[in-house]
Amino acid sequence: MQDFDSAAHEAKPLDADGAGAAVPRIAVVAFDGMTPFHLSVPSLVFGLKSGAGGDVMGFDVRVCAVDPPPLRTTGGFSITPEHDLTELERADWVIVPTWHDDCRPAPDALIRALRLAGERGAGLVGLCLGAFPLAQAGLLDGLRATTHWAYADRLARGHPRIRVEREALYVDEGRVLTSAGVAAGLDCCLHLLGRLGGVGAASRAARRLVVAPHRDGGQAQFIERPMPASAGEGRLARVLGWAAAHVQEPHTIDSLAARAAMSRRSFTRHFQQATGTSLKQWLLALRLARARELLEGGVLPVDAVAQAAGFGSALSLRQHFRARLRTTPTAYRRAFQASRGS
Repeated sequence: MQDFDSAAHEAKPLDADGAGAAVPRIAVVAFDGMTPFHLSVPSLVFGLKSGAGGDVMGFDVRVCAVDPPPLRTTGGFSITPEHDLTELERADWVIVPTWHDDCRPAPDALIRALRLAGERGAGLVGLCLGAFPLAQAGLLDGLRATTHWAYADRLARGHPRIRVEREALYVDEGRVLTSAGVAAGLDCCLHLLGRLGGVGAASRAARRLVVAPHRDGGQAQFIERPMPASAGEGRLARVLGWAAAHVQEPHTIDSLAARAAMSRRSFTRHFQQATGTSLKQWLLALRLARARELLEGGVLPVDAVAQAAGFGSALSLRQHFRARLRTTPTAYRRAFQASRGS
C-alpha cells in the first residue's frame, strides 16, 4: 500500500485549461502477437481527454514497440507504434500490459530498459502476464505481486523471492503495481489513476468507460465458479446500488437483506458470490472512497467528512485511513492539494 505522505511517484495534475505542471509521461510496452484488449486498457484509462464526462487528467501516453513494427495482434490486425524502448528512459511510469501466453523470457533489450527505468525511480506496472517480464528483471523480488490466477503458481515457482498473492485483483507496492487477468487490468489502472489524480479523476474515468470505479474482493470470484443467474441477483444489485449511494447510513446484513426481500442466509450467499468479500469490507472500501473524494474537495472539516462518509466519528475515519492508506485524512488532503496546486 502506498504512503500518501510520500509523493515521489505521484503525478502532478494539470490545471483545467491544460496548463500548469508538466504532463506525466506513461510508456506502454507493445510486442508482436499481443492481445489488443490488453493494450487498450492503459491507453483508454490514461488517454482519456476532456469531453462530455468532464476533464479526467492529462497524460502523455506513448506505445513503445519491443519488436520491429508493424506488430501483429491476436485480433487479426497489425499496429505500428510510433515509439520504441528508448521512451522508457524518460517515462514517469512504465506499463507492461501483458506478455506471451507461454511466458517466454523477455528479450534482453526489454529487460535492460525495465531495469534502468526502475533504477532511476520510474513507477512500474505489470498487468496480467505483464508481471513476468518485471519478475525476470528482478523488479518484483521481495515484493507482493499477482498475475492471472491460471499462471500464479508458475510465477511463484519461477520466482521464489516474490510473494505471490493468488486471489488479489491487483497489488499496490507503491512504486510497483501488478494485476490479475484481463478486466483486473482496468481495476489496477483506475486505482493508479486515483493515486495520481485523485478519486474524482478515477470516478470520472470509470463513468466514461462505464465500469465500476472500484471492485472489492479477489480473483477467487473468477476461478472456475460461474455466477448463477437468478431473480435474487437483480434484487441484490438494486440494493447494493442503493447502499453505495447512501454510505453515510448504517447498514447491516439484516437491514439490507430485508430491503432486498431476501433471507439473511440467501442475501449472504448472493452477496459473497457477487463481490467475493464481506459486507463489512465492501462498505469500508466505499466509505474510504467517499471520504477521499470529500477530502480532495477541500471544503468540509474532517469531522463532517467522517459523518458524510459513514464513519460516524473522526477517530474512526483516522483509524481506517491509517490502516488502509498509511496516512491521516489531514495529511492526505494536504498532499493532494499540494499536488494539484503545483
